[in-house]
Amino acid sequence: MHIRSLLSALLISAAAVTNTAAGNAAEIAIVPLPASVTTAQGSFTFPATVTYSVPAYTGDSINVLLQRMIPELQKATGSKFRTSSDAIMKLELDPKLGAEAYTLDVDNDGIAITASRPAGFFYALQSLRQMLPYTSPEASVTIPVVKIVDTPRFGWRGFMLDEGRHIFGKEEVKKLLDAMAAYKMNRFHWHLTEDQGWRIEIKKYPRLTDVGAFRGSRSLGWIGLEPDTMRYGGYYTQDDIREIVAYARDRFIEIIPEIDIPGHTQAAVAAYPELLACDPENPHEVWLMQGVSDDVMNVANPAAVQMAKDIIDEITPLFPFPYIHLGGDECPTDKWKENAACQSLLDSIGSTKYRDLQLYFYKQLTDHIALKPAADQRKLIFWNEVLHGNTGMLPDDITIMAWVGADKAAHEAAKRGLNTILTPQIPYYINRRQSKSPTEPVTQGHGTETLKAVYDYVPVKDIPADLHDKYLGVQGNFWSEYVMTPELLEYLMFPRLAAIAEAGWTPQQKRDYDSFRNRVRALRPMLDAASINYCTHEFQAEGETPDVFEQL
Repeated sequence: MHIRSLLSALLISAAAVTNTAAGNAAEIAIVPLPASVTTAQGSFTFPATVTYSVPAYTGDSINVLLQRMIPELQKATGSKFRTSSDAIMKLELDPKLGAEAYTLDVDNDGIAITASRPAGFFYALQSLRQMLPYTSPEASVTIPVVKIVDTPRFGWRGFMLDEGRHIFGKEEVKKLLDAMAAYKMNRFHWHLTEDQGWRIEIKKYPRLTDVGAFRGSRSLGWIGLEPDTMRYGGYYTQDDIREIVAYARDRFIEIIPEIDIPGHTQAAVAAYPELLACDPENPHEVWLMQGVSDDVMNVANPAAVQMAKDIIDEITPLFPFPYIHLGGDECPTDKWKENAACQSLLDSIGSTKYRDLQLYFYKQLTDHIALKPAADQRKLIFWNEVLHGNTGMLPDDITIMAWVGADKAAHEAAKRGLNTILTPQIPYYINRRQSKSPTEPVTQGHGTETLKAVYDYVPVKDIPADLHDKYLGVQGNFWSEYVMTPELLEYLMFPRLAAIAEAGWTPQQKRDYDSFRNRVRALRPMLDAASINYCTHEFQAEGETPDVFEQL
């Protein structure tokens, strides 16, 4: 249970204006910090009725997104909203702006928002929402005169959730998508398969969930930690997937499913040992431990390759976005070395490096995808370990997600002409301990991934300008080996997710930790309103005892 002190109720609302530690000009409490914010004397007071106008757009999509937002705006301001040609809140098109860019202009008489696409209007409304109170107002709501001209630094502003180890459920995923949208994050990387669990329904292979989605322990064994005996598991049906995908699209978030193959596949091997196992004569079970299992797919078995193709075929229409992630990390080759078919395949492709079996496996999958109709083709993302093999087997449009030795790996990928996404294990793995305090729950790390450490990471540092276009953006990752509940998930994520969001959006020269921390503290009511079980370390008054997370 997460206990919050009564002092939290005394914090100022999100409409507050904060000052930087250096004594710079006052700034509006918005996270991530916009590219340009100019304040002036004066304010706008929301009247009893706010009239608004919306430009025509394909599918009436700008009006649709505003209608979704109006209940929140009404709650925050106490005003009624209705359409009128004589509007005090005007949404207008400006085709010169980028797809996610916007301007938000508040003067004494009203609010003007311009953008070229629905996404830009959506992000402008998120900024406006953060300027408003998060509790029902008792009096008229006033916001400062301000002009915001905003556009993101990176196109990829992501968060990854591992539900292979522990599954948190459809409503929790939606809750996290809402938080991502508030921070203007636009990529949800969904890690759905692992040694410890297979979490997505594949109709052609029902045992992937009948068997692979369940295991004989809720907790996962590790050094000095034994598995328990509780049956544990769960998965998302394809209807669940469609519902979550639609929910994400409404918030301008693309979902990247990850089917991690051929490593991290013991749950799948346990479900179909006759197709996937290198040693089908031996017993196989969904793994009860943390770490890396050596029970990987037999990539020399044509039936295993076909199964992988079938899975890609089945998930493609579920995720109508450009990318699929096929993992590629931490794939032991031990069982391939002991398997006659793998030995023979390695010889046939003219290699002596067993890692190349993994790359050849991917080549077969990319060739399969290339034969699909254009609408069904997907670009592939891999963890940076694939750079260690004969990358020439893969097409040159793959994307490398750089995690281990991230800066070096991303630079290597960019020099090879490959797109890359920065997701450094240190400090962007926000499942790790965020403090050295003895009150911290048991999880990975040593308490060095503080909010400041996460914020202070500088993406694309010291990279030649001619390679910058290969860096798609940044992403925070959450691995759930120790994390069994939504409460602990949120406690470790927040407010560190906001630091990653700001790295993805705000120009590097505008970033300042003291400013960020002030704005995050001012936006604490936003987290309270969303019922997020955030960590309070960064919100404590000086000398105040940190709240304790009681491990379940």
